[in-house]
Parts: sequence; structure tokens; C-alpha cells
Amino acid sequence: MKRLLASTAAAVLAVSTLTAPVWAGTTINVDLWDSGADMVMVDNMRLKDHPDLSKAPMGIKISQATVPAGEVTFKAVNSSKNIEHEMVVASLAKHPDSVPFKAKLSRVDENAPNMNMGEISELEPGEKASLTLHLTPGKYLLYCNVAGHYASGMWTLLTVK
Repeated sequence: MKRLLASTAAAVLAVSTLTAPVWAGTTINVDLWDSGADMVMVDNMRLKDHPDLSKAPMGIKISQATVPAGEVTFKAVNSSKNIEHEMVVASLAKHPDSVPFKAKLSRVDENAPNMNMGEISELEPGEKASLTLHLTPGKYLLYCNVAGHYASGMWTLLTVK
């Protein structure tokens, strides 16, 4: 009987070791929001303006602002009722205080170094999508690059440690 119990315990231990979950990285829930179709767009909510984003007519809300380095999955939802949004991930290593901005187009220059490490392309209202990236320690900017959205406050910062 002792031998049967010992071999059963060993089998359970071996199976639990084989089926143990593999570390899957970090998941960040992302809410792409705006104040609605009647909102007034602004152009002074860029990173370099050091804005009070609580007054922005649109934005990006993330479930956590600091994550460990490694695999990071962004699960985004466009919670707008009628406006298309996207989410672009950029490293601020080369642009810590100011993001390259094309004023005539009212968009971030995604072709500048590190300004587009990956993106969730335009989402219609209510749509969801995800993006997984391997991120190293540093500061990152998540922003919407639909014309006028970044300058209207549709961005947030992420720290990877």
C-alpha cells in the first residue's frame, strides 16, 4: 500500500510539473476613448506641452502604467460611440521630451526612429484588437495617430522595468 501511494504521489507530481503554466508575459487592457461627436478638438495636449490630460477631449487609459520587461500584450477596445481610433507604440529613448510631430498633418511622424514599434490599426467604434510586443526597459508612448487625436490628448506613457 505504501508503495502504491508513493508511486501515485510521484505520478501526480510529474503530471503537475508537465502541465504547469508557462509565463505568458503581461497583459495591459487599453481603453481608447473620446468625449463624443460634439467634442471640441484641441492642439495643445501633446507630450511637450506637459498637459493636464484630465481636461483632454480624448485619451488612452491603460490598466497598468508600469510593467516588467518582456512580452507585453495590449488588448485594446475602442469605446467611442462614433469615432475611429488606433494605438501606436513608440519608444521615447530618442525622444524623451518631445515627439516628432508634423503640424501640417496634425500627426506624429511614425517614420522617425522608434516612433512605430507596432500598432493596432484603426478600430471602428466598439471594435477590439490586440498586439503583442517584446519590450525592453525604458519609457514608451502609446498614442492614436488619427489626424488631430494625439494633439488632443490621445496618448499615455508606459514604463517598462
